[in-house]
Amino acid sequence: MKFLTISLLISTLTILNSCNASQNQGEDSALPNVVIIYADDLGYGDVSAYGATEITTPNIDRLAKGGVRFTNGYSSSATCSPSRYALLTGGYPWRNEKARILDGTAPLLISTEQMTLPKMFKEQGYHTGIVGKWHLGLGDGHVDWNEQIAPGPNEVGFDYAYIMAATQDRVPTVYIENGRVVRSDPNDPIEVSYRENFPGEPTGKDNPEMLKMRWHHGHFNTVVNGISRIGYMKGGAEARWVDENMADTFLVRAQDYILAHKEEPFFLYYALQQPHVPRTPHPRFVGKTGMGPRGDVIVEADWCIGELITTLEEQGLLENTLIILSSDNGPVLNDGYYDDADTKVGNHTPAGPLRGGKYSLFEAGTRVPFITYWKGQIDPAVSDAIVSQVDLFSSLSSLVDSELRNSDSEDLMKVLMGESDQGREELIMEATGRTAMRKGEWVLIPPHNGRPLAVEVNIELGNAPVYQLYNLKEDIGEQQNLAEIHPEKLQEMIATYEEIRGSTASVSGKLELK
Repeated sequence: MKFLTISLLISTLTILNSCNASQNQGEDSALPNVVIIYADDLGYGDVSAYGATEITTPNIDRLAKGGVRFTNGYSSSATCSPSRYALLTGGYPWRNEKARILDGTAPLLISTEQMTLPKMFKEQGYHTGIVGKWHLGLGDGHVDWNEQIAPGPNEVGFDYAYIMAATQDRVPTVYIENGRVVRSDPNDPIEVSYRENFPGEPTGKDNPEMLKMRWHHGHFNTVVNGISRIGYMKGGAEARWVDENMADTFLVRAQDYILAHKEEPFFLYYALQQPHVPRTPHPRFVGKTGMGPRGDVIVEADWCIGELITTLEEQGLLENTLIILSSDNGPVLNDGYYDDADTKVGNHTPAGPLRGGKYSLFEAGTRVPFITYWKGQIDPAVSDAIVSQVDLFSSLSSLVDSELRNSDSEDLMKVLMGESDQGREELIMEATGRTAMRKGEWVLIPPHNGRPLAVEVNIELGNAPVYQLYNLKEDIGEQQNLAEIHPEKLQEMIATYEEIRGSTASVSGKLELK
């Protein structure tokens, strides 16, 4: 009898503990994980879910078919650093004159005093991580790459960071984990300069025999792994990355992050390097598309996305994880190397039906793939609502019951969840310091000085000495300038633009390739 009483007591306590555990797990699950998958130079027409017929992206398509595929989703800029700044701060990049394409030795662009997306999540009890491309500057501009590097991602809100400093085509060509160069060797110190080469160090310009990928423009400095880069680097032989392994390296770190933090709510910013130059697919993806390295790395990136989804699924996290997929800007083919991107493109149209591309004020510069997916929470839909990456700050803040907002960032959480089709009414787009505006179905491009075509990359920049006015509903390819035909609409657009942007309608923007 005594044994029976003790057994009943143990059983009762076990049941109570189990209930409490379930209750706690339920409370934790009320905070959804958030994963932002951010591609690099992926165009509106590069994804089969957005109409590509010459290339197949089944894993991105899975997200698009199971979530909300936005037809009017925008990055904040037609180049990378400004878009990433807007994504993490919720502020328009043109408000910060330093938000331009950064060198690998540029100082940290985001102030450590600024509120950021990862800081907001941390305040709500999240663990935060970034894996992949950073390109928002590090330190104060005078970094010792052999010591702790700060400030950087950790100082603006990320608990964990495994990054490359800038871009794959820029030095330093090393991975940095929580402020320390991975595999650094004090006996082989790293030195980096964007002004002059180090004595005796080979360059792509002077040593073409060392190259496995020829440079076309701008990429003729230090040679690493048979590829010449922007900028000069000396030392760090063991720390230098192998380009062909980069996608796998970042994927494994992202998967490890998920496994390490699956028991707590987490925010993961998974910043892919593809299809940015140099395009260096792993050998198992070479030749998969017939379009050369650019097509092959898009397929590789899609595979990485599929593997990440599988990890979430295997850990039972997919039903409690909001996934947002987009790109930092539009597409470009020849962006500094001879890699057959322009000669083997065939019938593929990276910009889809849009005009322009990376660096451009035309639609293809900033209108990009934009998908939200949350298994069991978001119903499959196609939305024409206008949404911008700058809106993610206020929207995700709303999702996790934070009261933090940024005036440039609109709370469009219901739109992202597919519960509303009322997106933005106005949006300012930026490209290398120049700006334009979309309002409803209309686009205004003010007069901008400078060449109309980026000859190096064969992209129309959107520059013209006169106002340009396009109706996207009737002319998605922006071929007919309606400024003279609709003067009242033009004046209305100018007034709205100047109210948001300021009275300077014409800007002489210096084109910064890469």
